[in-house]
Amino acid sequence: MTDGESSLEIGVALHRIANALERLSPVPSESADIGTGPAFHWTGKTIEAIDSFAPIALDMLTGIDDQKARLLENSKRLAGGFAAHDVLLWGSRGMGKSALAKSVVRELNMAGSDIAMVEANADMLENLPGLFATLGKTDRAFILFIDDIGFEEGSAAPRLMRSMLEGGAAARPANVRLYVTSNRRHIVPRQMAEQDDPINPRDVVDDKLALSDRFGLRLGFHAASQDDYLAMIDRYAEAYGLVYESEDALLWTRQRGSRSGRVAWQYIVELAGRAGKSIS
Repeated sequence: MTDGESSLEIGVALHRIANALERLSPVPSESADIGTGPAFHWTGKTIEAIDSFAPIALDMLTGIDDQKARLLENSKRLAGGFAAHDVLLWGSRGMGKSALAKSVVRELNMAGSDIAMVEANADMLENLPGLFATLGKTDRAFILFIDDIGFEEGSAAPRLMRSMLEGGAAARPANVRLYVTSNRRHIVPRQMAEQDDPINPRDVVDDKLALSDRFGLRLGFHAASQDDYLAMIDRYAEAYGLVYESEDALLWTRQRGSRSGRVAWQYIVELAGRAGKSIS
């Protein structure tokens, strides 16, 4: 090996060490004050306050009463400094997974509990140890919220998340719990090439499925029935003083090929627009 090649290898190694230390270091001081405020966003290096955090009122969410009760109870425990679960919210799109997580924070803040949400993108898992180091030094409860998580084939992210959930070197502190949403109960790609691998394919699949088992609380959200869909619209229409016909509401959902809380809300926006009203 030449001196040039040796220097290059040393440079690469130092660069990797520097990146690792950066991920483990506390969040820079220019981050927002996380001691106050209901919601923040993790950029990968700093924490920014979310000024427009205005979730829908918890009692406006319809058709998911069991999920509401269980998530609210778990979050109350966390806010009170008691043992609480990491949570996986999984299931159909548009059925209120992320809305519920945010509305629970709003509900608890209005009740006087000191708890905040920190949103992070799913591609920032490697940077979370630095965030945990900062959140763990603050005397308040935090929900670290990762929306619509998914992993590419060959990604090391599932193992990193398991380490966080199991109490490994990258584990979250006691005042922080992970709330994660996914469209599938088992957080795996739709197509797993490993299933075609003749060498222990079942072990590979089991390794991936094991991630969802690490969440102490798993809440399923299923496609809305027609009755649930109309109940959602009833609740919204009552709150905003709107009048509608059931057949018109059903036509709206047939045109979109699905029934969900999101589709119900879109119909309410349409109704308000027809009536010349503004809603928030």
